Amino acid sequence: MRDRMESIHSVSDVTRYIKMVLAREPALAHLQVRGELSNFKRYASGHCYFTLKDAGAAIKCVMFRSRAQGLRFEPQNGMQVIVSGNVAVYERDGVYQLYADRMIPDGIGDLALAFEQLKARLAAEGLFEEAHKRPLPHFPKTIGIVTSLSGAVLRDIYRVSKRRWPAVRLVLKPVLVQGEEAAGQIAEAIRFFNEKYPVDVLIVGRGGGSMEDLWAFNEEAVVRAIYASEIPVISAVGHETDFTLADFVSDQRAATPSQAAELAVPDRLELRRYVESQGKRLSEQAKRQCAAKRLRLDACLRSTALERPQLLLAGRSQRLDRAVQALQHAMKQELTARRHELSIACEKLDMLNPLQVLCRGYGIVEKRGRIVTSVRETKPGERVHIVMKDGRVAARIEDTNAGRSQQRQERKMEDAQKEGTLF
Repeated sequence: MRDRMESIHSVSDVTRYIKMVLAREPALAHLQVRGELSNFKRYASGHCYFTLKDAGAAIKCVMFRSRAQGLRFEPQNGMQVIVSGNVAVYERDGVYQLYADRMIPDGIGDLALAFEQLKARLAAEGLFEEAHKRPLPHFPKTIGIVTSLSGAVLRDIYRVSKRRWPAVRLVLKPVLVQGEEAAGQIAEAIRFFNEKYPVDVLIVGRGGGSMEDLWAFNEEAVVRAIYASEIPVISAVGHETDFTLADFVSDQRAATPSQAAELAVPDRLELRRYVESQGKRLSEQAKRQCAAKRLRLDACLRSTALERPQLLLAGRSQRLDRAVQALQHAMKQELTARRHELSIACEKLDMLNPLQVLCRGYGIVEKRGRIVTSVRETKPGERVHIVMKDGRVAARIEDTNAGRSQQRQERKMEDAQKEGTLF
């Protein structure tokens, strides 16, 4: 019974012993495991946790931040990968797991996969669309170059550009073109030309090499720096068959650095031949136009309008005479009609004129400047005035009997009619 009690161990003891046994096993120290990624998760701390599985088993894995930040691609669930590391026990949970130091895609290089993943993501953001690309200037005065100080790239660009356009100025911003610091230097050089030393066009490139050698031009920092550049950028990375993400985002891609120089500056010999050909075309066109104008001038000189201009004036003079005659006739008719209307209006006015009544022997009785129209407006003894056709007379009212006055007036009217006079 006592022996049994002495053989009892704690969970921690057992787990620690298993961990020690696994740690001493050389086969588990540097292990490469192929499997399918499952439950992959990257935490804010930078650590990655995932499971590797195949048809028969599964193993939990962890990759700490110091190792995970070296991944050049983004692991995704369902991806076949090869993970290198060592197997150990996690004492708290009592489980064994693979502590990963490196992960590569199975069947395709990690650089190739990282290239495709970043290309797809940046393309979805619209960085490679043609609408964002700027045209190159036709006659640049200054060209900025972002490349290594050593190597054939700088010599090729200088030789070709100076041969084609000797007046152009070349400004070099030397950078590393491969290695861990290369991408940051290239991006900073592009920003330097945009912010501190503006030029007309930028050439960014290097010579050929493997995908690892060209990888700096696939870094996101370089791609975004080219996209943000206000200066048109020519990408000249590698040889004709090499493609980088810098080629896709640049305003113009050159297969070689020499071609980049050809794209950046015009060829003075070609321009001279072009100007000469245009001058010849202009001279021939001028000769043809002068000949056509001469023929037209001769035809005009032979025309009737210039030889006998009086014929043109004769017809117009006749039309002018007829127009003047018609105008005078219309004016006479209008004056006759206006005179007739005026005569009628004068006759009507005469008929309404009170002086015409006075001329027939009638008179107008006024009292204090007002016309008397009734006997009731007068009183015996009042003085009145009688207006006649040739003057005024003063009178006094003797009687205002309206009835006797009316009868007397009627008798006077009868007497006047008999005598043939009317007062």
